[in-house]
Amino acid sequence: MPLTILVADDDPGTRLSISDYLELSGYLVVSAEDGRKALSMVDQYQPHLIVTDITMPQMDGYELVRQVRRQPAFRLLPVIFLTARTNTQERILAYQLGCDAYLPKPFDLEELGAVIRNLLERVQMVQLEWRMRSPTPEVENHHPAEQPRTSAIATALDLTPREWEVLDLLTDGLSNSQIGDRLHLSSRTVEKYVSSLLRKTDTNNRAELVRFAMEHHLVE
Repeated sequence: MPLTILVADDDPGTRLSISDYLELSGYLVVSAEDGRKALSMVDQYQPHLIVTDITMPQMDGYELVRQVRRQPAFRLLPVIFLTARTNTQERILAYQLGCDAYLPKPFDLEELGAVIRNLLERVQMVQLEWRMRSPTPEVENHHPAEQPRTSAIATALDLTPREWEVLDLLTDGLSNSQIGDRLHLSSRTVEKYVSSLLRKTDTNNRAELVRFAMEHHLVE
């Protein structure tokens, strides 16, 4: 499944325009018209990022972020404030509460999309580094995707554990976005692994790569 983004704004037009744009960009979007509903949706949908207005009924954006940050599971959840309240003190308060970006209204959807991609990729890279430095029980017990391949070709390829995982999922027919969701990586990061696999196997495209892997018994 695609990465989930929560959009909180009391203006229906703003919610709709952001939701449409992000869905076309490949994200799953859930939306709320006030902070209280948004807070309940954080628990329900476990979003990967929040885009929120500040001025909303029931609970404003400041309190929403304050409540979200109190939960250990969401302390590193990326948050973008998208608001017409742009004076310096407002921005300072937002950053003190732990927002990652502060965009003024009116805003540009392409800029918002770029900020979202940057934040998601940064979080995914941090998670990747953490997993590489702190092996999970699955790694220690030799997860199938990370079992050593014993053939001469497999040894010569010198693939990393993550490259083996991507290769296994490629041969299952998954797209870059599906692989990214499975491995908690961005599509851009998956594409880098695919490019590395193409280079190491001297193949020209995904179809040739999958055929190479099957012919040389690199995957089950």
